[in-house]
Amino acid sequence: MKKINTKSLKVRNLKIKKFHIDEDIRNFYNGIFIDLGEMILFTGKVIKQFFQPPFEHKEIVKQGFLIGNKSLSLVSVTGFIMGLVLTMQMYPILSDFGAQTLLPGVIAIAMVRELGPVITGLICAGKISSGIGAEIAAMTVTEQIDAMEVSGTKPLGFVVATRVLAATIVVPILVIFADALSLLGAFLAINAFEYMSGTLFINSAFGMLGFIDLIPATIKTVFFGFFIGLIGCYKGYNANKGTESVGYAANSAVVSSSLTVFVIDLIFVLIINIL
Repeated sequence: MKKINTKSLKVRNLKIKKFHIDEDIRNFYNGIFIDLGEMILFTGKVIKQFFQPPFEHKEIVKQGFLIGNKSLSLVSVTGFIMGLVLTMQMYPILSDFGAQTLLPGVIAIAMVRELGPVITGLICAGKISSGIGAEIAAMTVTEQIDAMEVSGTKPLGFVVATRVLAATIVVPILVIFADALSLLGAFLAINAFEYMSGTLFINSAFGMLGFIDLIPATIKTVFFGFFIGLIGCYKGYNANKGTESVGYAANSAVVSSSLTVFVIDLIFVLIINIL
């Protein structure tokens, strides 16, 4: 019998495994760029629907109410706890330097500029984007989207554009609620250590805030809302046929939306630092 060269077989198997790994990596990055290109085209179609009749005002109000109503309690509790915890963490540090009077302003700047928008954006990415993705994916799987196209109704206008606009409007409002309740939590936490009147707290907090803090923070929350709604709609609208696609659409919408929130925040920080 011919003796088998085990060494050459191992080398060959390693080459085959390496080839498969390289192919998987190429397919992964190709999928990312293809998905990004389709997302850009989808965004262009959705934006066109904003300016094309019929304008579904009632549906926008309805979706805005549903989105806001589902997320308000979670956002409010999170904002309140963030203000409370952040104050309790920073008070001992500032008191060592005799700078505890600066605490309301520090908390206000931290929450308004960064923590409030980003944390609320992540909550909305998990709550709003996943809900929109699962809902539209279910409509796609059950062929409701196809039925709307056959009946002459524009699903991009009635289903997608309304939800994107609703999220764009509602997310900044939720951020304002989170910021306000975080300041309330900070006020209660400060009074747990020492007495501070409400007037003094408000004057100290808003005395350190300026337009350079408020305007960029507000603008980026609009972008947060737009992309949170858009990504949820995109993942649901392009879901495959099959019940497992609903869960996949919701999961991928959360991951993509959360990552997009961080990317937008980074872009705004870089722009503000340049200006």
